[in-house]
Amino acid sequence: MSQITHYEILDVSFQATTDEIKQAYRRLAKLFHPDSKSKSADPEKIILVNAAYEVLGDPQRRRCYDQQLRYCQFQSEHRNRQQRTADAQNNYQRYRYTSKHADAHLSDWFKQVYRPVNQLISHIVNPLEAQLNELSADPFDDELMSQFQLYLEDCRYYLDQAQLVFASQPNPSNLAGAAANLYYCLNQLGDGIEELEFFTLNYDDYYLHTGQELFRIANNLRCEAQEAVQDIA
Repeated sequence: MSQITHYEILDVSFQATTDEIKQAYRRLAKLFHPDSKSKSADPEKIILVNAAYEVLGDPQRRRCYDQQLRYCQFQSEHRNRQQRTADAQNNYQRYRYTSKHADAHLSDWFKQVYRPVNQLISHIVNPLEAQLNELSADPFDDELMSQFQLYLEDCRYYLDQAQLVFASQPNPSNLAGAAANLYYCLNQLGDGIEELEFFTLNYDDYYLHTGQELFRIANNLRCEAQEAVQDIA
């Protein structure tokens, strides 16, 4: 969200307790209140602080506000994903048109691009179920969450490597369909990793399920690519 949130105004986390919110409010009220005769007094800031505390200090109003934040974040993420998908499609079309003499290098592409990329995708997709099973024992356990975050860091690394390898050579025109599936697979994995990273920040199961679904879609695209190249050794 582009607009500053009440949590940011009070300088507290989304998971802050009622007592933590109250303490933050008192600290800021002393800091900015005009009657404090302090150099930090700021009538405009105290208005923002009071407005934020009126919402976050009331459990019912806070729940409603949190729902609004989640909805706005979902809308923003949805628009961003649509734009990324559109950009990816446009970029891929341009990439196809610039692919010259690809037919002569079909074997090289298969060995130097397709196989390494497919292997890197496996490093991302295959461990997911086991990682989630371990985390499900207690998602709030710091050690388990830390292990899951390390897995996501590895996923980011493998994805970056796969994208570099994929872009290292022009795609053969007679395997344009397989290359497209591979290209969109990498984009879906990027979105999926992002959703799973959101989950580690707020423990919202929505991001967990969305991340899993994006990984599933990515794996289906990879399988379609495999079917398209299965006759090429």
